[in-house]
Amino acid sequence: MQLILLQNVTNLGRLGDKVNVKPGYGRNFLVPQGKATPATPANLADFEARRAEFEAKAKSQLEGAEARRASLEGAEVTISANASAEGKLFGSVTPRDIAEQLTKTGHPVDKSEVVLGEGAFRRTGEYQVIVRMHADVEQTVKVIVVGEQA
Repeated sequence: MQLILLQNVTNLGRLGDKVNVKPGYGRNFLVPQGKATPATPANLADFEARRAEFEAKAKSQLEGAEARRASLEGAEVTISANASAEGKLFGSVTPRDIAEQLTKTGHPVDKSEVVLGEGAFRRTGEYQVIVRMHADVEQTVKVIVVGEQA
């Protein structure tokens, strides 16, 4: 399936690129989210006519993400979870937990922006978590998981 990207997409392309993707990815994610449109001649002409509008929108999104990144600079959150004496959690700390805690501390973050490369945390300790606000903007946040005895 060939699409025209309406914004930068991580690991796929930049605004205005024509890309080939699997039909399910295009139909179920990119098009409904407004990140792409099918590459028909009519859509191509429409995109070229509105290119300046899309670039302005992308620039404002990038500036907003940069401002949020600056506010997250040096941010640190502590999450308390039920744990055993050895430090193993009864459950896990997920992106949702991290996003909720960051939002409570005054840094609004959506759970989809929190990137946990190795999955949810299952032990107490200090972790470095990436918060990706935009395809080109990310910030590392320190997450401390402490155990509370049951």
